[in-house]
Amino acid sequence: MDIKQTIKRQSLADIEAQAARVAAMMGHIRAAMLPPTATKAAPSLSALQLAQLCQVDKAKVAYRLTRNDLPAGTMNGNRREWTMAEAQEWIRTFRADHLRPVGAAATTITVANFKGGVAKTTSAVTLAQGLSMRGHKVLLVDLDPQGSATTLFGVLPDAEVDAEHTAMLLFTGEHEDLAYATRPTYWPGIDLVCAAPLLFGAEFALPARQTRDPGFEFWRVLDRGLDQARSDYDVIIIDTPPALSYVTINALMAADGVIMPLPPSALDFASSAQFWDLFSDLCNQLVRARGQDKTFEFIDVLLSRVESSDAASSVVRQWVIEGYGDKVLPIEIPKTAVTATASAEFGTVYDLPRGAMNAKTFARARDAYDRMCELVEQQVQAVWASQLTQMGA
Repeated sequence: MDIKQTIKRQSLADIEAQAARVAAMMGHIRAAMLPPTATKAAPSLSALQLAQLCQVDKAKVAYRLTRNDLPAGTMNGNRREWTMAEAQEWIRTFRADHLRPVGAAATTITVANFKGGVAKTTSAVTLAQGLSMRGHKVLLVDLDPQGSATTLFGVLPDAEVDAEHTAMLLFTGEHEDLAYATRPTYWPGIDLVCAAPLLFGAEFALPARQTRDPGFEFWRVLDRGLDQARSDYDVIIIDTPPALSYVTINALMAADGVIMPLPPSALDFASSAQFWDLFSDLCNQLVRARGQDKTFEFIDVLLSRVESSDAASSVVRQWVIEGYGDKVLPIEIPKTAVTATASAEFGTVYDLPRGAMNAKTFARARDAYDRMCELVEQQVQAVWASQLTQMGA
């Protein structure tokens, strides 16, 4: 028998050594990508970018500078730039009628999919950044034990995240409110609840609590734990594990709206059907069996990682549109070199400065995410309006 590929037997000790080696590499990589202090910084904005976010003409920005009532930014050569925090003061002033009205609660959005590799975390983080650039205060809750969203914010899950920085103590019952775990990020206007591998423990803690107390509703823990955050933030975005787990069920039950990133591939489409089928079955067992119900204000299917030149994806795209109807957002997120470059640098398209690469490619990726954020913001505003109507009824 001619065996060309030999086996390489590995013991648990070998695996532990490998894990330590890769973790050490990640530390070196992050230090190289984020010098000199291994911390990230949000990009600065030009006058034109600021004007676009404020939805006014650039001349309006120049005129408003003469009033000296908003941050003047800093001159960089012959170009004036604003930090993200300074820009947000302008944006909140000019877009005041788009912000959360008094009396309304934060809109909670869960980003979920049964599969990994569908741009779920990228969509969640980019949405958080995009909404913050529109003047909203955002809380991003990372519930994926892999901590990908946490990593995109420049925090290493293995080395820098303890249980008290995550939702784990909420799930175990040591805290009833998630406020203990929130922390500021490098991006002004976004706070973060981190994730780390220890979150896998929630998959044992929640059913154990249910066994001890039959009246305990494990699927309501996160919903109740976000009560205070709904007063403190405008939008809460939850990134979930790529599985219909106890934690994902909590995230879905806490949500006002759901976004499912879905690449136009046959396997991803089939997986999405399984996801909703299983979720429906669980809701029947957990919620309807107790005489309760669950309503989402919106469910969005976001076509992601779309390759326009792929003929097969065009066929599946049509399946998605026929299957999900008006749930499909009228925007597609292209698979581009821009998103790959941003990911390699532990960031998103919003972290990359304009001019970082080919202008046409950059604009294509950035414009798609801008449009996604615009569409989601419109739904968030509709949720606020509905809340106020119900309060007045």
